[in-house]
Amino acid sequence: MSTTNPATVQPPATSRKRWNATDLGLIAVFAALVAASAIVPGIPVGALGVPITLVTLTVMLSGLVLGAGRGFAAVGLYVLLGLAGLPIFSGGRSGLGILASPSAGYIIAFPLAAAATGYLAGVVIRRTVKYRGLWLFAATMASSIVVVHALGVLGMMANAKLDFGKAVLADLPFLPGDTLKNVLAVVIALAIHKAFPDVLVRRVK
Repeated sequence: MSTTNPATVQPPATSRKRWNATDLGLIAVFAALVAASAIVPGIPVGALGVPITLVTLTVMLSGLVLGAGRGFAAVGLYVLLGLAGLPIFSGGRSGLGILASPSAGYIIAFPLAAAATGYLAGVVIRRTVKYRGLWLFAATMASSIVVVHALGVLGMMANAKLDFGKAVLADLPFLPGDTLKNVLAVVIALAIHKAFPDVLVRRVK
């Protein structure tokens, strides 16, 4: 006969991965934030005219604040709405035709970068306290280079018919700006983590 006290039996914890209304609201808010950042006029770079924009800032911020799944959903929603015809890509562009442009690789990379940044942010939050900001910056730079810039180069190779070397050279002007935007994204994310730890910090610990 079991002597277990029913009062001490803990019910199974509800999965923290299950999204509720708050999560869906955050996804919508950050999708709108990414769209709003694209409204700010970009600076065309080089003969291909791929613009420097604020979108990479809000993409990284989405991952840092929301984590991998919700960050991917927020930025993915932005991309899907743009492909569906809403003029929310840089320069008011929209539609599936963007996938044939030199910018295609970057646009495809955005949701993946948010997911990668969010995943790495979760690892950093679980394992570090000291120098957390520096590690989060490293996470954003890894996602920028491995995901955004790598796919951006592939997109220019595919759609602009550039060889690898020329595509890399065309991509290089974006690195300094992305580095500065990653610093800003980390500063903003740390402030949000401190003010609203339930959004991500307590979810991943």
